[in-house]
Amino acid sequence: MQRRATLAALLAGFGLILCGPAAAQGKYPDKPIRYIIPFAPGGESDIGARLQQPYFKKKFGQELIVESKPGAGGALAWSQANTFPPDGYTLISTNLPHLVLQPLEGLVQYKTADIDNVYFYHYTPDAIVVRNESPFKTYADLVAAAKAKPNEVTFAGSGTNSANHLAKERFDQVAGVSTSYVPFKGTGDLVASLIGGHVSAAMSYVTLAIAQKGRARMLAIATEKRHPQFPEVPTFKELGIDWVDGAYRGLAVPKGTPANIRKAVSDMFSEINNDPEFRQKMADGGFELVDITVDKVPAFMAERSRVYVDVAKRMGLVK
Repeated sequence: MQRRATLAALLAGFGLILCGPAAAQGKYPDKPIRYIIPFAPGGESDIGARLQQPYFKKKFGQELIVESKPGAGGALAWSQANTFPPDGYTLISTNLPHLVLQPLEGLVQYKTADIDNVYFYHYTPDAIVVRNESPFKTYADLVAAAKAKPNEVTFAGSGTNSANHLAKERFDQVAGVSTSYVPFKGTGDLVASLIGGHVSAAMSYVTLAIAQKGRARMLAIATEKRHPQFPEVPTFKELGIDWVDGAYRGLAVPKGTPANIRKAVSDMFSEINNDPEFRQKMADGGFELVDITVDKVPAFMAERSRVYVDVAKRMGLVK
């Protein structure tokens, strides 16, 4: 009898060892998750995270605590990404092309390979936005002013060596002009300067035009087709410019996070991204959804990196 009890105890212990990781995975998440946004509140990263919040709570039973940590165009948070415990309870919002371009400049404390992206869920198309009172009624008006007075046309944008910075440099190249770039901590921070007329325009996204509808308008947008909420706004392609691009946003975890947790994070946010109600809210906000899961991230990063480095070199943005 004693031998049977001992054997049963040994088998039970062995079973616990075998199922331990699976059991741990099954319990994740069992407490609130910290979600760090590397930009000031009010920008696209912040808006996307706050739209995800209620769906995360509803589907997975835990709070998604959004925390803004702005600085250096996102680089402050990304340089600290691997200082957090690799347990799946701290997520860091990520942006492209920022993660590729900033390390190339050599002034940030992280490398692209340091960031462990596990999912990309949307992109926001590049767009030129002006306030309603702007004298620039069309894209041609803006180009004419930039040609007449080099460097006097100013573009507000989110961060340096960012999607907005890259788009401004692209504009200068395709239009054959020279303009000035004014970086802000995030899209939310540049609104007052744009609406107040302190800058000529914003090199931003359709999301800004939607949020500021009635106070601002777009001159051009980098999509394949005209946006349904702005049927009067031409695409860059209609203007004869091969330009369909924007800023991609995703999620990263600290290096060393177990593979099962990395996949769990990817799967959870993919499930949110495929929720019909969530998709409609994102579309209404001007976000173009993508579904780059953890298994697809390496190829996606390699492809986007090639594009960004090539464009940045041709523009002289990086060496």
